[in-house]
Amino acid sequence: MLGRLIPSDDSFFDSFDQLAAHLTKSAGLLATLFAEPARQAEQVKAIKDVEHAADELMHSINQRLDKTFITPFDREDIHTLSVRLDDVIDLIDGTARRYEMLRITEVKPEARELARILCDAGQHIQQAVRSLKKPTEVNRFVSEIKRLEEEGDAIYHTAVGALFDGHIDAIDVIRWKEMFDTLERTIDQCMGVAQALQSIALKNG
Repeated sequence: MLGRLIPSDDSFFDSFDQLAAHLTKSAGLLATLFAEPARQAEQVKAIKDVEHAADELMHSINQRLDKTFITPFDREDIHTLSVRLDDVIDLIDGTARRYEMLRITEVKPEARELARILCDAGQHIQQAVRSLKKPTEVNRFVSEIKRLEEEGDAIYHTAVGALFDGHIDAIDVIRWKEMFDTLERTIDQCMGVAQALQSIALKNG
């Protein structure tokens, strides 16, 4: 059914794919930041550049939404999906900025694991975006994103619990509690994107 509703111009789908690509790229840069602390300035700037590009794309999507008479699916769904994709990119940028602000020089292995999970979730999001016209495929990718979110939650709870076992400097507790919280929120927001994708696929499949 979705195929019959799509105008000849697939620009919204192209824009979703570009936003998802920005998300995947920024997640990869964040993983590099956590893996190679010495490259902090380079990676933080690169993530900010991606965030700016995503903001410009969001502006373009909103303008097109205002001007387009017939859209491939509900305007509200287009807005929700684009905003949720952009929110993840903003959170990744916020995570990188906190990394810099908190003067992190040595990275805990749990943080690397959470960054890896975020990368994997980003890749599944991009695949789901490209499969929007195939609800079964979208559902498969959503299930993977949910699995990753649960894996991230388990790592987060273990990591935060370890901060309070009495053997870590108080400043480090504050520093890493903030970092773990931010990483966990970002992974959770990936599930928000997945839910938006699933809703669109189910309504229009």
